[in-house]
Amino acid sequence: MEIKDELKELEQKVSLGLKEAYRKMVEFKKRNNSPLIVSRNGKVIEIAPKDIPLTTNSKN
Repeated sequence: MEIKDELKELEQKVSLGLKEAYRKMVEFKKRNNSPLIVSRNGKVIEIAPKDIPLTTNSKN
């Protein structure tokens, strides 16, 4: 397998891992009725558990 192919495979695995981590975090936050704290446009904001999106805006 070429380096290019290995990197592509690694990128796909990392992307899937990040998506799974996000899914588990959302599940945890909703189950525990805990807000999600994020930075948006340089400001720290709190997102209510009911308003946390189930997926990211990522195109992957």
